[in-house]
Amino acid sequence: MADEQFSLFNAGAADGIADKAGADPSSVDFEAIPTSGAVPIPPGIYPNLEILGTHCRSCQRCTLAPTRTNVVVSRGSPSAPVLIIGEGPGQQEDEQGLPFVGKSGQLLEKILESVRFNTETDVYICNIVKCRPPDNRVPTAAEVAACKGYLLEQIRLVDPKIILLTGATALKGILGVKSGISKVRGQWMEWDGRLCMPIFHPAYLLRNPSRDKGSPKWLMWQDIQAVRAKVDELTSR
Repeated sequence: MADEQFSLFNAGAADGIADKAGADPSSVDFEAIPTSGAVPIPPGIYPNLEILGTHCRSCQRCTLAPTRTNVVVSRGSPSAPVLIIGEGPGQQEDEQGLPFVGKSGQLLEKILESVRFNTETDVYICNIVKCRPPDNRVPTAAEVAACKGYLLEQIRLVDPKIILLTGATALKGILGVKSGISKVRGQWMEWDGRLCMPIFHPAYLLRNPSRDKGSPKWLMWQDIQAVRAKVDELTSR
């Protein structure tokens, strides 16, 4: 993906979408949020995840809406200590309306289970965009900007201790980091007062099946153990 295709920090005004993240929620037409990308989604606008989900499922904020089968909002626990962000729905996710349910999702489940994370109670899984880009292409700046407020509200409402950024799109979208995922994976970073760790996307691991020392799967094992240890440390305080 070209660097200019999207950076979430600079995409607020892309294609006429104003960056009004600091807008007063009381000044926003709440019912217009899912109908137009020009209407901001300010922090604190949603009282709960259920109402946010209702808006997402009826959303027409960008050009992905006409081509989707289902809006893919999330799965997992709304009070999870770990929030996982992917890129966007693939074909199976679009068909089922749930994130990470294809082969990548099955591998993600195994990775999480290997360190005793229950996907129904310990994690909340969502994506940078909630509708499938055609042919699974990378989301555009306008698509990311239109969906950005939903994601930030999900993070606020779940209030996780740790955010895992799976792959380059999630890494750029949240942290604005343009480095390749291989250079920064496994590193703890801070964003908005929260701990974040970039990790390999499960789809990348499927393309690189070796488990030899230094391989992507071996590195993922190191990373997920570090995440488990950090969660245990933070929850024991």
